[in-house]
Amino acid sequence: MGSPIFGHQLPFMQPLRITFILLIAVVLLGSCKSRSKPTPAGEKPVEVADFIAFFPQQSLPFSFTDSLLNAREKDSLVIDSKVFSRFVPDSILIPVFGKSVKPKIYPLGRVGNPALLLVKAVSPSRKATFIVAMDRKNQFVAALTAQRSDLPTILERTTTIDSKLTITKNQERKNRDGSISEGRDVYVLNEAGRNFSLIMTDALDDKPAELVNPIDTLPRKNKVAADYTGGKMNLVSIRDGRRPDRLTFFIHFEKGDCNGELKGEALIKSPTLAEYREPGDPCVLQFKFTPSSITLAEEEGCGAHRGLRCSFNGSFARKKEVKPKSTRNTKGK
Repeated sequence: MGSPIFGHQLPFMQPLRITFILLIAVVLLGSCKSRSKPTPAGEKPVEVADFIAFFPQQSLPFSFTDSLLNAREKDSLVIDSKVFSRFVPDSILIPVFGKSVKPKIYPLGRVGNPALLLVKAVSPSRKATFIVAMDRKNQFVAALTAQRSDLPTILERTTTIDSKLTITKNQERKNRDGSISEGRDVYVLNEAGRNFSLIMTDALDDKPAELVNPIDTLPRKNKVAADYTGGKMNLVSIRDGRRPDRLTFFIHFEKGDCNGELKGEALIKSPTLAEYREPGDPCVLQFKFTPSSITLAEEEGCGAHRGLRCSFNGSFARKKEVKPKSTRNTKGK
């Protein structure tokens, strides 16, 4: 018979073996945990290299249009505001969103070395994209606003970053005569000046623009749902809301060298009164209806949606709805 020491484990050795296995497991688990990557949510310490790595690499040339503003992003990709502000100043967001609003930040892509980061910011009332430049030491240099949802919808915009990291912002506008007007602004990064320098611009020509109503095809069963006008480039369009107690609206006006535009939903407060008021937007706008007109009144400042020298205040006449002619065969009557 063989020795029991080699043929079988002694009873006192079994607990030691279990303890040893548990110790190895704890060490391996800790090692894996320490090597796990930081996430945009900021649960773990984030270094600047980790922050830049949140942005997926894109190939050049890289182009995107205003449709990117309305694309849905995954909330799991949202960068924590404290993480974002460690590497990029909050001040780049203020011209679009104001001081009191903290929009959600999404990483859309990065190109080049040093890196240009494409950032999307979303609040309840507006959206914007920014191009953020980092230097070779991964430090913030400058930012350029690429797109904003609160700009006039009569233009189609495309932003392109080419192989030399030159940024071109193209604009197209359909004119009333069917022709297309084009304009563009070209920027390059000026690291010494810590800004994006405008090196070339081609302005749109002076042909009259065609105002596009983005909510024209929505239902208009509510009694006040109609188009209200005050000239070819001044429109208040009202349509049914997503809920019975709301109205969808689109406003565009041009007063000399000042214009404004706002699209959203207003709460119905009475048969003749509705009000726009959204969290994160200081603008409060009232809609007062009569059978033949609508009057807009700014209750609180809506300056982020218009020029500084004008307001949304004013009255617009109700436009008679043109119903399609019946195609029913009337023969035999």
